Amino acid sequence: MLSIPDLIKKKRDGGQLSDEEIKVFINAVTNKTMQESQIGAMLMAIWQKGMKPTEVQTLTREMMSSGEVMSWPVEWKTLMVDKHSTGGVGDKVSLVLAPALAACGCKVPMISGRGLAHTGGTLDKLESVPGFNVYQSADQIRDILASVGCCIVGQTERLVPADRVLYALRDITSTVDSLPLIAGSIISKKGAESLSALVLDVKFGRAALYKDLQSAEELAKLLVSAGNGVGIRTAAVLTRMDCTIGRYVGNSLEVIESLEALKGRGPDDLMELVTTLGGVLLMQTGLAADLPDGRKQISDAVTGGAALSKFQVMMEAQGVDKGTARSLCSTNTDYYSVLRKADHQLELKAPADGVVVDINGMDLAQVLHHLGAGRSKAGEDVNHSVGAELLVALGQRVAKGTPWLRLHFDDPAPTQEQITWLENSLTVDPKAKPQLGHTLVEKLLLPE
Repeated sequence: MLSIPDLIKKKRDGGQLSDEEIKVFINAVTNKTMQESQIGAMLMAIWQKGMKPTEVQTLTREMMSSGEVMSWPVEWKTLMVDKHSTGGVGDKVSLVLAPALAACGCKVPMISGRGLAHTGGTLDKLESVPGFNVYQSADQIRDILASVGCCIVGQTERLVPADRVLYALRDITSTVDSLPLIAGSIISKKGAESLSALVLDVKFGRAALYKDLQSAEELAKLLVSAGNGVGIRTAAVLTRMDCTIGRYVGNSLEVIESLEALKGRGPDDLMELVTTLGGVLLMQTGLAADLPDGRKQISDAVTGGAALSKFQVMMEAQGVDKGTARSLCSTNTDYYSVLRKADHQLELKAPADGVVVDINGMDLAQVLHHLGAGRSKAGEDVNHSVGAELLVALGQRVAKGTPWLRLHFDDPAPTQEQITWLENSLTVDPKAKPQLGHTLVEKLLLPE
């Protein structure tokens, strides 16, 4: 058996690591018998030389087995589902999708993350609801799934400990964008959930990790291969991420828009993602005959109120006061009687007559990040009430002076430079024709 330095040298020189060698590496990471500098060297070697699909599958399987692997009642075996998004602006899909899937008969142990850089985190959004507890033990997760059908929680201490070590070191060694390491990190955590089906929302565009469809598709294919390699029926949906998803961006504002969607008043682009991703999962579990049937079932669960009911009892099961949960889910509630509203609002006006042809989601997210909506490093606090409401939609005709964005902020206030940045993120074309409605779903990668 090769020593740790020999393993690093083998990968550095472009060699293919055997199953046993990858197992030795992950065991050394988990048991802390490998120096951080050695782990960093191996990560850089993987970043430079890549990995064969068989290596990625073994890496994923060994990371998955580095800690606790969840177990479920036999009768749930074909119903365990989850989704993963590669991150976007205004991406509140999980908040609508998890309860909709539960309403359709699935069990959804959704293990989510926090926001970093310009992308928002599902856990941060939910923590803007007073009392919502994202930290649940494996036994508590099982109980919530038995009574509700879905939960949205953070990663437990005993789940995939190897990933926690590697993820932290990837950040400081500039190896975050390594395809094999991304696949291993994402799929190992989903594998430890003991899922029967997984759908991946792989985004491409200006406000995504990958800017073009080709790069995103390369990642999607690797993720699908790794997922199927650990026994999860895995599919991917390639979706555009240039503007924003929905009209609201920012933690508590996205909770409001999610609740509006669960009350049947959601924006079309958000609902397209929810019904497509949910439809794929229902098809994969055999609960739907095909994708159109799956999409209809998810849509009916939302418009009929069943998904809203699931969200309400999920909030209660995860620590939210019953009166608070009931208030948030009532038809015409004042959301700010429960959720904190930022001290200040500022409306920006359209600079000219014309049709809205672009809103730069990346610029919007970066300004909100600087105002406190996001974090620059793990562990930092976020201001849940900082955010923005888009008051116009792509393809809509606007008149000069019409408010198009409402900014919510506390301290710090936006600088003039940031306001100019926001103003420049809107593009109005006086010659374009109004054309409401745009599709985000570009391509499906379904298992054979």
